[in-house]
Amino acid sequence: MNRIPFPDMRYPLVAILRGLKPDEAEGVVDQLIETGFTAIEIPLNSPDPFRSIEMVARRAPEGVLIGAGTVLTVEDVARLDAAGGRLMVSPNVEPEVIIAAREKGMVTLPGVFTPTEALAAARAGATGLKFFPANVLGPAGISAIRAVLPPDLLIAAVGGVGDENFGDYIRTGITAFGLGSSLYKPGMTAEAVRARAVKTLAAYDAALERKA
Repeated sequence: MNRIPFPDMRYPLVAILRGLKPDEAEGVVDQLIETGFTAIEIPLNSPDPFRSIEMVARRAPEGVLIGAGTVLTVEDVARLDAAGGRLMVSPNVEPEVIIAAREKGMVTLPGVFTPTEALAAARAGATGLKFFPANVLGPAGISAIRAVLPPDLLIAAVGGVGDENFGDYIRTGITAFGLGSSLYKPGMTAEAVRARAVKTLAAYDAALERKA
């Protein structure tokens, strides 16, 4: 099965902006992109999410991946496509949702926790897997499951991961992450998000250097 590949990014980090409002979207996302983030997720349980996605997708530079999280249905996929989103992130494994998004040319990152879920997502053609909550599985748990998965799958750790513990995961070969409350919380100013983003990317670079 052909997978939509994850783009080659300097930082394989997805900024999860849960709770972002449309009137904040452009300012916050602009700051994230300026600092180096090139994958942005706006969860669908945020206020008027498709409007925010459409606004930021329209102005995002080439090579920046804009999309939605908490995608639960094929109808959500269709609306995401209409808004210009190219990234589909879900909290669960629903094969028809993964397939619908893949057929639209989207990068797909369904949420998994067990080997059964991970293999089901792989069979549906997911680009990669979002192991959540990563802080429960830990680097060792994710690595153990990874051993039975197709080698071309992107493996991302999400939940309880941030600038303080990147190194724990990177030492086991996990280098992609989804970052939520450690990067953005509802009501934060664009300037505050930028400051967190700068700190986060510096910590990521430092963790990679220590592994090298």
